[in-house]
Amino acid sequence: MAILVSGGAGYIGSHAARALRRSGYEVVLYDNLSTGFRRLAQGLELVEGDIADAATLRPVLARVDAVMHFAAHAYVGESVENPRKYFRNNVVAALSLLNSAVDAGIRRFVFSSTCAVYGIPEQIPITEQTPREPVNPYGASKLFFENALEAYSRAYGLCSVSLRYFNAAGADEGGEIGELHDPETHLIPLALAASGENGPELQVFGSDYLTSDGTCVRDYIHVSDLADAHVRAVQHLETQQLEKSGDEQGGGALAINLGTGCGHSVLEVIRAAERATGRPVRRKIGPRRPGDPPILVADPAKAQRVLGWTAQRNLTDIVSSAWRWMQKDSARARTQPVRSFSYERGSVFGAGGLVGQHQLDCNPANGSECDSNKKRMRGPDFAGQTKIPKQDAPNGRNQEGD
Repeated sequence: MAILVSGGAGYIGSHAARALRRSGYEVVLYDNLSTGFRRLAQGLELVEGDIADAATLRPVLARVDAVMHFAAHAYVGESVENPRKYFRNNVVAALSLLNSAVDAGIRRFVFSSTCAVYGIPEQIPITEQTPREPVNPYGASKLFFENALEAYSRAYGLCSVSLRYFNAAGADEGGEIGELHDPETHLIPLALAASGENGPELQVFGSDYLTSDGTCVRDYIHVSDLADAHVRAVQHLETQQLEKSGDEQGGGALAINLGTGCGHSVLEVIRAAERATGRPVRRKIGPRRPGDPPILVADPAKAQRVLGWTAQRNLTDIVSSAWRWMQKDSARARTQPVRSFSYERGSVFGAGGLVGQHQLDCNPANGSECDSNKKRMRGPDFAGQTKIPKQDAPNGRNQEGD
């Protein structure tokens, strides 16, 4: 069975693609590399193209049996300031991908969704029955696509699973790939970077929440556990279609939370980073940001019941794997000549390098703690180019699969 992984050169997509391959699936990555990295696609087939480009998609979709969709923009702050960008990519372009898949006869679809569809829930832990009331254009764009999958299930017999992530973190335990964002906005890599001598100081927003230590609590899940859940979602769709063979309209749209059910505060994450590095994390505690919920924790019972999935790794495993990856990636950057840099986009180094040096408004639902300095350092775009500072677009860019 062959799977098309859109956004497969990004963070979560690249981990899911390797998990699929280990499970015996044929994998084709599809990415326009606007925010993905070619190096995360090494060893796998990569087709460069945009999800809105039906002509490029058509011959690729003819070779696969299912689609796994990660290619979405995912900065909450940016979505508020530039909603057009988010609805254009996360809704219009994503619908083009969905229509192309259905036209190609594909009836299995796994969607990389988000807990942002819930907005600020009144009850914790968050179940799949929690009202979906997003409070920003990013969450609204994801909810729109979930609604489209439900409608396509009823009309066209599409079988889909929407996986609502909580806080993806960590890196491949073999050190082959890891978290690589440009700019970096996630709490764990920023905390690790802040333990370096030349790393940026970590900005913590709020210490007076009604939590155990006054800082926000989030549900962190290892990216390898997430990847395993995606494999299980594909296997579930295979079983579902076998059971409904002969019924052309026999679709079904599932939505499943992916989390551990255990929350950790910002200060707990900082202490875990200090244990991993053996060095203090330099930080500055400031006032709250508007709209940050005190606690966001998943109820993962449905994932266990339907997919037979539970998270296998804890916070120590997450931070340790992230630290190993950052060390390895930093060493790689030091030993590779600038003239032969393989980054397709701005380079992001390990602790003590450029990770987190310039940060961007980010998603409070993801537990990220960062400021709003919207600059970054770019690596060479082509062989022989000298590395120079460059002012980024006003709001940066990112895809959720990164």
